[in-house]
Amino acid sequence: MEKKNTWETYNESQLRETDVFADQYRSFLDAAKTERECVDYVVNAAEEKGYRELQTVIKEGGSLKKGDKVYAVWMNKSVAMFRIGEKPMAEGMNILGAHIDSPRLDVKQNPLYEDEGFAYLDTHYYGGVKKYQWVTIPLSLHGVIVKKDGTTVELNIGENEDDPVFFISDLLIHLAQEQLEKKASKVIEGEALDIIVGNRPIVLGKEDGSGQEDCGCENAGYKADDVSNEKKDKERARDAVKKGILDILKKNYGVEEEDFLSAELEVVPAGKAREAGLDRSMLLAYGQDDRVCAYTSLRAMLEVEETDRTACCLLVDKEEIGSVGATGMQSRFFENMVAEVMNLTGEYSELNVRRCLASSCMLSSDVSSAYDPSFASSFDKKNVAYLGGGMVFNKFTGARGKSGSNDANAEYLAHIRKIFEEENINFQTAELGRVDLGGGGTIAYILALYGMNVIDCGVAVLNMHAPWEATSKADVFETKRGYEAFLKGACL
Repeated sequence: MEKKNTWETYNESQLRETDVFADQYRSFLDAAKTERECVDYVVNAAEEKGYRELQTVIKEGGSLKKGDKVYAVWMNKSVAMFRIGEKPMAEGMNILGAHIDSPRLDVKQNPLYEDEGFAYLDTHYYGGVKKYQWVTIPLSLHGVIVKKDGTTVELNIGENEDDPVFFISDLLIHLAQEQLEKKASKVIEGEALDIIVGNRPIVLGKEDGSGQEDCGCENAGYKADDVSNEKKDKERARDAVKKGILDILKKNYGVEEEDFLSAELEVVPAGKAREAGLDRSMLLAYGQDDRVCAYTSLRAMLEVEETDRTACCLLVDKEEIGSVGATGMQSRFFENMVAEVMNLTGEYSELNVRRCLASSCMLSSDVSSAYDPSFASSFDKKNVAYLGGGMVFNKFTGARGKSGSNDANAEYLAHIRKIFEEENINFQTAELGRVDLGGGGTIAYILALYGMNVIDCGVAVLNMHAPWEATSKADVFETKRGYEAFLKGACL
């Protein structure tokens, strides 16, 4: 089966729309490099469109009816949005579900140390990464430090043009003969992914700037004996670079070293999302897995008009490490919020919540691997997504014998095809690489546990999980159109 390239189907008006949407998407990527930043962006955008915070409606003793819009945030890392439809929620919802975490480096709880004149932050990589890709590139530091008194200090260092950036060193090519003989997985070890944050020792001494430490003697000009001075000099010199970094943190942010214990700091590539190619047809940026589907889901949710079924957009954390934890899809956050919304619509019962979830239809909004001619043997060319080919459907994911996969049924896929063809949405189908080579997973199988119809679909990504990933502008725009068509459509 052959399909036209999406670019070939667009008229001049659609081409302009695609460029405008791509610019808006790039702004989102620049503003939302972490889960917390993404949630902040979503909340601001939702409130501008008239969404109210669910907990506020509950506290005020309010209720919800057709057309009302609410959102719920969980631990500042996951968010769910609901637009109440014409039909009772017990008949199901149309759900878009994406994740907003991306592979990165996390700063450890006791991270700051000095080694031979360099100050480092010790890190632990998060999600699936090729570790060698993270060395010698500009890095930025994002996150929060929560002090014992409950004060939260937000950090975002390395994104502004006048900010310093950070980096991980690598061995120079002249001395790398032994290194180059290692497997790619061993060229850079996980414990070697520590970022360099300083190299200048702090000057310790009198406040008058003399550099001499006051020994406490009565005569101002008196100095201790040479042995005592040498001992003090060594003590002053020990960890002087680290002390300098701590001094900067104290002066600029009011942070002590112990405050790292209650911090969540993420190291990500520094720099803005860029147009790629002389034809500007592509986008190159960090974190497009899966923020490209999060943004297109958000925009579809904000732009859709009144619908028969309640529309829902779910953006969650921790997918890259198995959807675990209180903010991952395996938590009860979403189920609890559905119960709260149904209570406000006057429909709540345990049975109705179960009926709602079982009768819902979902697009698991996640990316797929794009065909790369440079590594053609890794793909089945008949069953792979192509940049420019439109929105991508993965009937199943998993690994080898579909292990760990949600495998959508044929009836649901036929239903989705009908919706998309009626709305002239360009789409393609794909698998994650050739059989027995690899595979992957999404949040689809978790929502499928409720018995709802779920299928994976989203945008094809080149360089997936690398510090800089590539997408097609046309695919991004077409995916937003597809998500909006889905929210408006009927379910099985």
